[in-house]
Amino acid sequence: MIRATNGGPAHALKGISFDAGSPLPEGKAKQDLVRSLFDSIAPRYDLVNCLMTFGLDAPWRRRTIEILQLSPGSVVLDIGCGTGDLARSLRRKGQQPVGIDLSLGMLTAAHAGGAPLVQADAAALPLRTAAADAVVSGFAVRNFADLPGVMKEVGRVLRPGGRLALLEVGEPRGRLLRLGHRVWFTHVVPRLGALLSDGAAYRYLPRSVAYLPSFSEFASLLGDAGFSDVKHHPLSGCIAQCVTATRSTDSAKP
Repeated sequence: MIRATNGGPAHALKGISFDAGSPLPEGKAKQDLVRSLFDSIAPRYDLVNCLMTFGLDAPWRRRTIEILQLSPGSVVLDIGCGTGDLARSLRRKGQQPVGIDLSLGMLTAAHAGGAPLVQADAAALPLRTAAADAVVSGFAVRNFADLPGVMKEVGRVLRPGGRLALLEVGEPRGRLLRLGHRVWFTHVVPRLGALLSDGAAYRYLPRSVAYLPSFSEFASLLGDAGFSDVKHHPLSGCIAQCVTATRSTDSAKP
């Protein structure tokens, strides 16, 4: 069952250029764009995701869950849950996931293994304080319009000692791997997306990496949001990365 808590413009992609050098949207414009973009690519999102990562997205998600080392029956909030891959994997592990996503199209296309799904803004989560044992997110960080606000809201809904894991794209460390990754991600993936789904959307997605903070910036942002023990986990030569943290038990934290 999907609970819808907000709506949004259906045609935010129309007339927007995602060519290199064109400005990327910020604030409300970015939020409207992201909602419309993911609505448009939802029907074939899983197929294109698998093809453009050579199937590595599945083991990356499994590794993200393993890193958290959750107790069975943990309540886990999956923000930016998309079509529910992480939520489905969490259910198989005996956890209790709840999926949150801005895009109703993605939630409609989701196969989350029976996990409840809610359409909502991650910066205004419809959950009580300290309701979750853990929070996960898969490839959504760069799409949040207000990343500091989202991290503070995540800190609010996590119980003290609760765990956070953010899976995102990375920057490969080896020179040749970095070059090959850049060519694939910025030139091949947009063509693949145009062939199978929405060309404009898959021109935007490689450019959206510019929204990602560095790890040091991320650590500072998470510290401000009430987290400690922030760690960086490179995956597959840092083609992908996972950032983990623990909700501080210090009552003085926000």
